[in-house]
Amino acid sequence: MSQLESLWKSTNRLPVVGKRIFSLAFSQKAPYFGSIRPVVTELRANYASVLIKNRRRVHNHIGTVHAIALCNGLEMAMGALAEVTIPADKRWIPKGMEVAYTAKATSDITCVAETDQEQWDAAEGDLDVRVKGVRTDGTVVIEGVIRLWVTLKK
Repeated sequence: MSQLESLWKSTNRLPVVGKRIFSLAFSQKAPYFGSIRPVVTELRANYASVLIKNRRRVHNHIGTVHAIALCNGLEMAMGALAEVTIPADKRWIPKGMEVAYTAKATSDITCVAETDQEQWDAAEGDLDVRVKGVRTDGTVVIEGVIRLWVTLKK
């Protein structure tokens, strides 16, 4: 079990504040995550979701959730997923992101990252993590791939 997964399990024993405590702690790992005040809502091998609340601090000039805030949420979901999924003998680093903005982000947004275990078991080199952001009405507002570079640990 990774340190992140252990932290997730221990903080989520606290029913009301556990996810928020975990999210604050995880945001310290990469401080720019804190700029969107994310809440990790679900975390397990091959799946992570992060909630970005629709508030002024993440808005663009037209009053919707900014594209960069969305990408930040997707990257946080991907990073959490990678940390709890990657085999112990491997390491990862982000290599690139390709996204399409498919609708206006006019509500809270749930950022989701997903993989299949077979990708990790066979991976050495590129590994694509599927990502998407979804409005509260179910509309996908951003979708794409974050490509990781996976290698064996030295």
